[in-house]
Amino acid sequence: MTNASPNADPAELRKFSELAHRWWDPHGEFRPLHELNPLRLAWIEGLAPLAGRAVLDVGCGGGILSEAMAGAGAKVTGIDLSEKALRVAELHLHESALSVKYLKASAEEHVQTNPAAYDIVTCMELLEHVPDPASAVAACARLARPGGRVFFSTINRNPKSYLFAVIGGEYLLGLLPKGTHDYARFIKPSELVQWCRDAGLTPLELKGMTYNPIMGRYRLGESCDVNYSVCCARDA
Repeated sequence: MTNASPNADPAELRKFSELAHRWWDPHGEFRPLHELNPLRLAWIEGLAPLAGRAVLDVGCGGGILSEAMAGAGAKVTGIDLSEKALRVAELHLHESALSVKYLKASAEEHVQTNPAAYDIVTCMELLEHVPDPASAVAACARLARPGGRVFFSTINRNPKSYLFAVIGGEYLLGLLPKGTHDYARFIKPSELVQWCRDAGLTPLELKGMTYNPIMGRYRLGESCDVNYSVCCARDA
C-alpha cells in the first residue's frame, strides 16, 4: 500500500522554495522550463487531447505547465509541496485569467482521496528530486483512470547526461542554478519503464529532448541520452 506521508527531500523543497518568486521570469532560473513548455504541451496534446479532460499536474511548481494545459481547455489541478511556489502559481492566475486548482500535497497524499480521478496525469522534472521515485510513479498511476494517460519526464543517468545536464547546464551555460541536480538521482529509462510496468502502466512512447547551445533552442527527438519523457496508459 502506498505510504501517505510526503515523499519529499526537505533540502530540495527549500532550494525550489527560495527560487519561487522567479518562476514566471522567462529569462531567470526557470528559463529552460519556459522554453520547453510549448514543445512539451504539443507532445502531450498529440498523445492525449486536453480539451475537457480532468488533468493533474504533479509537482506543478509555479504553474507553467498547469496554465498551458488549462489554456488548451483542460480542467487542471496542480499539486506541489512548496507553499511558496503554490502561492506564486495562484497569484499568476490573476494575470493569465485562467482557471487552475492548486493544492499542497504529494502524489501519495492526493491519491488517498482522489484515486482514479484524472484522465491525464503529468509529472515533469519531479522524479529526480524525490527520495522514492518509484513510489511517486505508483501514486501517479493510481491517480489516473483506467485507460488514462500518465506522462513523466526526467534525466537519464550516464556520463553524457552528467556532462550536459550538470557540467554544461549548470556550470558552463548557466541554464540552471548550480546544485539544481544530483547526478546520483538521475534515472535510466529502463528503471522508469520498469517502475511504470510495476505500477500498472503500459509505456506507449519514449521521447528525448535535446538542446542546441549555438541556436539556444530545444527540440524533441529520438535520443533519450539526457532529458527524456515517457507517455503511459493506465491499464484497465
